[in-house]
Amino acid sequence: MTNFTFSTVPHIISEIGGSTRLGSICTDHFPQVRSAMLITDAGFLGTGLVARPEHSLVENGITVHVYSKVVADPPEAVVLQAVDFAKTHNIDLVIGLGGGSSMDVAKLVAVLAGNAQAITQIYGIGNVKGQRLPLVQVPTTAGTGSEVTNIAIVTTGASTKSGVVAPQLYADIAILDATLTLGLPPLVTAATGIDAMVHAIEAFTSKHKKNPMSDMLARQALTLLHKNLLTACTDGQNLAARQAMLLGACYAGQAFSNAPVAAVHALAYPIGGVFHVPHGLSNALVLPHVLRFNASHAATQYAELAGIVAPDASGSDEAKTAALILAMEHIAKMTGIATTLRQVGITENDLDRLADDAMLQTRLLGNNPRTVTRVDAHAIYRAAL
Repeated sequence: MTNFTFSTVPHIISEIGGSTRLGSICTDHFPQVRSAMLITDAGFLGTGLVARPEHSLVENGITVHVYSKVVADPPEAVVLQAVDFAKTHNIDLVIGLGGGSSMDVAKLVAVLAGNAQAITQIYGIGNVKGQRLPLVQVPTTAGTGSEVTNIAIVTTGASTKSGVVAPQLYADIAILDATLTLGLPPLVTAATGIDAMVHAIEAFTSKHKKNPMSDMLARQALTLLHKNLLTACTDGQNLAARQAMLLGACYAGQAFSNAPVAAVHALAYPIGGVFHVPHGLSNALVLPHVLRFNASHAATQYAELAGIVAPDASGSDEAKTAALILAMEHIAKMTGIATTLRQVGITENDLDRLADDAMLQTRLLGNNPRTVTRVDAHAIYRAAL
């Protein structure tokens, strides 16, 4: 048996309607808390779905300060503004209510408002010192798994991103409530769902930290996501499918938080950073082409995953790998999301820049089962055109 370490959020609540109990959940776990910062984005705030969790907090004696200036791929300036907001209002509890961006900002606010470090001091792996404020995460999309990861991504330049990876970024509580995802449009449901599937696939083949627990979670995540994604896209009010998607994304998040993602994410980041393509869609666009590139080094693992998404596949590991790739391509086409880089405005003239930027993602590329050179990255992008 391989030695390994596995870490995750200590309390996970999977409950349809659970967010309406947010106040009592928080007071049970943090009886000393009096002032909460609820971090979300303007779009989700506009849905009106913030009202019931907010009311629950107030009912339980917690003053609520809503911060809704989070944007996709949050820039450093937004994070720092949110930290100032927390300090100004003497916040003693941070709640992320939204997609990955809101939850990432919540992690960083909990850390930076709770100690004296500057944001530039915490970029990288293991650079957060000391404690943070209590942190609760409530996802409103079934994709990023950010509610159970110890990673936060910040946009630090025009197209560059930096990550913070530290155990302090694990939340105290994650609440999975499908009622918060009912308003997601089909294309967003599809892109975020495929994002979660990518997390599971990459965790299962991660080069350095793959372990029995991450493998188990990755397989179960892929099972839940594959069974429920198309239903969630075509019948958006189906609470059972929506809750299964949230749980699948949560499992995948726990898997890749311990067995980190690799080249799919490394090549997706520049697509999002340069062309402002949503993260889940960026992953979906390069996924089949990275899988084909990795097949020579990961066919055994891909063949095992093919048994989940392409159960009729037979023959050699290579044949099953091909079936896995075709199945993932079919899922993308069935949901109606973009399937080529040209569809999101990328041309051959952009490939050099994308390849250059991808090679800067050394933290991710080091986890890939096959070494990726700049020539390889360029070829993968060209195949995705």
